[in-house]
Amino acid sequence: MPLVSPFAPEPLIDGRQSERAMMVRRGVQRLMQARQVALLPEMPLDSGRRADLVCLSDKGEIAIVEIKTSIQDFRVDQKWPIYRLHCDRLYFATHPGVPTEIFPEDYGLILSDGYEAEILREAPLERLAPATRKAMTLRFARLSANRLLQAEWAANPAPAD
Repeated sequence: MPLVSPFAPEPLIDGRQSERAMMVRRGVQRLMQARQVALLPEMPLDSGRRADLVCLSDKGEIAIVEIKTSIQDFRVDQKWPIYRLHCDRLYFATHPGVPTEIFPEDYGLILSDGYEAEILREAPLERLAPATRKAMTLRFARLSANRLLQAEWAANPAPAD
C-alpha cells in the first residue's frame, strides 16, 4: 500500500464550504437537475478564481451560481464581478435567512432551503465569446471526467500487492 496517494479519500468533498453553503448548494443542484442542467461545484476559472457552481445547459449555455450565506459574506467577497467574464448568466444563491434585497438587481437570484430552490429573478443573458465558451466547456468536461475517475478509484481502490 502506498504511503502517499494523489487522490483524496473523499474526492467529492473538499471541506472548504460551510454547512449553510452546502445546504444552499444542494437545493440549487436539485433545481438544476430538474431543469436538466449539468453542474459542477468548485470549478477553477482561467482568472484564478473558483466558481461555486458552474452550470451547462443542453444548449451549451454556461451559468455561474455564486453562493452567499450571509450579509457579511456578500459584503466582504467582491470577487464575483470577475465571474461575469466566464458565463452567459450569473446568479446569486442564498437561503431564507438572508435578505434578498442586498443582491444587485442586474444579476439572477436563487433562493434555496436545501431541499428545493426557486429562481426569484432570472439572470440576464450576456453571451460569451465563442473562444471563451469553448474554453469553459472544455474545462468543464475535463474537470468532470477527472473527478469521476477519482471518485471511481476512491470507491474501488486497487488491491494491495
